[in-house]
Amino acid sequence: MKERMEDIQDLPGSQGTCTGVLHTDVVVIGNGPSGICLSYLLSGNWPYANNHPHPNPILESKLRENPERSILQQDLQYLSEGLEGRSNNPVALLMDSLCHPNADLGTDEPSCLQWNHHPARNIPHVVLGKGPPGGAWHNMDGSMLTVSLGNWMELPQMEFRQWAQHHRSERKRTCMRCGQAHCFSLPRSPHGGVNCARQDRAYMSDVAQYYSDYVKHMGLEKNFLVGSTVTSVRRLVVDCAFINQESGEQEASCQLHRPECCRMNMWEVRGVLQVGDLEQLFCYHAPHVVMAIGTTDIPNRLDLKGDIDNGVIVHDLREIEKAIANRELDEHSDPVMVVGAGLTAADAILCLRSCKIPVVHVFRRDVKDQGLIFKTLPDGFYPEYHKVYQMMKSKEGYPGYKSYPRHDVVEMSAGMKCVLKGPTRRCLGMIMEGSEKVVHVSKILVLIGARPSLSFLGNNGTELAVDSTKQVSSKKNPIDVDPFTFESAKARGLYAVGPLVGDNFVRFVKGGPLGIASHLVKTMMDSDSTKW
Repeated sequence: MKERMEDIQDLPGSQGTCTGVLHTDVVVIGNGPSGICLSYLLSGNWPYANNHPHPNPILESKLRENPERSILQQDLQYLSEGLEGRSNNPVALLMDSLCHPNADLGTDEPSCLQWNHHPARNIPHVVLGKGPPGGAWHNMDGSMLTVSLGNWMELPQMEFRQWAQHHRSERKRTCMRCGQAHCFSLPRSPHGGVNCARQDRAYMSDVAQYYSDYVKHMGLEKNFLVGSTVTSVRRLVVDCAFINQESGEQEASCQLHRPECCRMNMWEVRGVLQVGDLEQLFCYHAPHVVMAIGTTDIPNRLDLKGDIDNGVIVHDLREIEKAIANRELDEHSDPVMVVGAGLTAADAILCLRSCKIPVVHVFRRDVKDQGLIFKTLPDGFYPEYHKVYQMMKSKEGYPGYKSYPRHDVVEMSAGMKCVLKGPTRRCLGMIMEGSEKVVHVSKILVLIGARPSLSFLGNNGTELAVDSTKQVSSKKNPIDVDPFTFESAKARGLYAVGPLVGDNFVRFVKGGPLGIASHLVKTMMDSDSTKW
């Protein structure tokens, strides 16, 4: 059993303790791109319009109305009005338009922002994360390429392209898990590789390292508590007590009634810090809590009959890679069944076929469905994904690959037999049930999405979702927030950014931190205008 350290020692963000409690203004849960960007803004780094004219004449006119004021201090609703793009969040579109003007037109225009550092305007905060800064990017297959272009992955004041020129190496392009080149998703071209182009995509390993380096380069390390797991988030009441969400009863929190904790709105964040083999408890009180976690914690599962606990069904490509490395799978094995029609499933198919592992591909959608992600990707930038899409559409199949569109996996029976059910059909005016097929498999890799783990909240945070009767989902049921402040519509002082509110691409996650920082700055200006 691991030893446990009971005393709190020099944790970031502290403004003094009260019976073992640390106090800060903002607790950020999650140290991925959203959390990193928010820490940069809260550290007193404010964006201003620079002298480069914006190609959108309406936005350009608005920016010139108050050029001396930071974007944080201005009306974000007014600035973002009328902007259109690939995000449903207006502030995300504003920030993207300012950082990458006309990006959707394929141009590479300079940013319309300059960043000024105001040390006196630092807002005390702490960023909590289980692993190194960068979050889930460190858990991805480093040899895979990002969907977004490399420069869309960057954070303020540190160009990804320049960083990559100094840090990218051939060693990072091998598969980080099996050490072989067979997991490449896109081979290098004779003229120097896909990443030599001006509009390049990036390797996952490069992106993960970029985010870690960003925190160091920008001097943000003092705000990050690496190795921390949040176990509880709950609201306190004004008399330094909190309401137990399970029993509904008031419980004492502290007895000293310090000004730091006796505020009208206060949250308590508890967790465990892993320091080597030791565990250290921590507890923060803060008026503002930001949930900046991703949505890959809990994989979605199939509803199957039969024997499903035999290790055949997995939800992570790394499990298949381990089986390949251990020679449990090879070109003579029964097929690996890949379930899903997204880019993660496509990556898995590319990896398996590069190892000559036979693949059976099952997905519910029709290959002509306009909602398929492949329909939105330009051929020139994503040739490997369009190759998979071509394979999916083929009725004859490809050597070592067979697709079953509009099919469901319904049962796993003895002898590694998987039962598929085809689409319903109409015959002589009658609706006929789909036919069943039996496929022998060696493994089933289920890649049909995932959902976030909000176990630190009551009922996994469902009360905070747009539809409080269903689980939180990035695509179908995000956290219900104000579109300009990102504050929860159902819990004052609680915020959500990134995938939790539907922004799944790093290109757009900078909007959430901008909205939150703007809201906090304006709130503090109202309460103490002399500092701001």
